[in-house]
Amino acid sequence: MTATPSPATTATAEQTGASGSSFYAGMRVLPKAEREAMYAIYGFCRIVDDIADDMQGDRASRRAELDAWRADLDSLYAGGDPGRAALLVEAVQRFGARKQDFVAVVDGMQMDVDADIRAPDFATLDLYVDRVACAVGRLSVKVFGMDEQPGLALAHHLGRALQFTNILRDFDEDASIGRLYVPREALDRAGIAGDDPHTVVNHPHIDQAARELLALAREAYASADRVLKAKPRGKLLAPRLMSAVYGKTLDRTAALGWTPPRTRVKVGKGELLWLVLRHGLLG
Repeated sequence: MTATPSPATTATAEQTGASGSSFYAGMRVLPKAEREAMYAIYGFCRIVDDIADDMQGDRASRRAELDAWRADLDSLYAGGDPGRAALLVEAVQRFGARKQDFVAVVDGMQMDVDADIRAPDFATLDLYVDRVACAVGRLSVKVFGMDEQPGLALAHHLGRALQFTNILRDFDEDASIGRLYVPREALDRAGIAGDDPHTVVNHPHIDQAARELLALAREAYASADRVLKAKPRGKLLAPRLMSAVYGKTLDRTAALGWTPPRTRVKVGKGELLWLVLRHGLLG
């Protein structure tokens, strides 16, 4: 088991790691306290995601790492020594981030650790997305200061939209580590048998299956936008920016299509700045 970094070191490292990302562009518009809480949540997510994706460790050691995080979360919320979860103290104490949502993220990562996810049925995919993305949204809307009902709705819809976008953008990257998140039902309708990631993502009908997930992603973006357009209470510039950046990524990926060979789409720093300015001035 690796040594636990200090909370300050972890937060600094994760902020640095995020600095070129869409997440950083979205969160840097927040006031200092909210921004630091979001960097801490991001740091937590990055750390447990790295545990799940660490192909160097065996499954048992990765499960043990995730269990150690559960234990530290238990201690944090019980008022004890938070251990590696110390970076989350401010998000918990100041913004009311809920233990069940942090644990849901860990549970989602364990789904990747227990067995490489390959062509899951849609119910399993939906559970996975709720844990690794919507739960992060539920943590985030606490920091954004949203009321319960619109906050939960935004977390659900935008979390799904962002995660479906990641899946559609990262076919080849996921296949390289033995993962395939396209649902079985979509593959069956496209006439694609089996679940070997490389075989499936290079199948001539993969574009048909991908466009089923594309439709769900666009529906989720539309639902999230309806929540945002209702102007609920809260600091909403950050989620508006995330929706805009990831939505652009999705549109560009869809325009190129999923028939191999594919090119992974990325929104450049100049465009990120333009989106920050546009949404900052017009939002």
